Amino acid sequence: MARVVVNVMPKKEILDPQGQAVVRALGRIGISGVEDVRQGKRFELEVGEGVSREDLEKIASDLLANTVIEDYDVVVEGADVEAK
Repeated sequence: MARVVVNVMPKKEILDPQGQAVVRALGRIGISGVEDVRQGKRFELEVGEGVSREDLEKIASDLLANTVIEDYDVVVEGADVEAK
């Protein structure tokens, strides 16, 4: 069993209104010095031995991220995931 984390973030060229709202809110609560905030998503998957790295990439690109406007990375935290 392995734990896999998929982080999904808006591409740099895509406007991030949620991140901008956080920056504005920081000013309202008296915190300065934070230049930019980008908000993304984190998915944690528990996968068995039969799941390959290729499977994980497919899950991330086809299901978890909208690759037109988002980038993603796949991090395997547990046992090795086979490359089928």
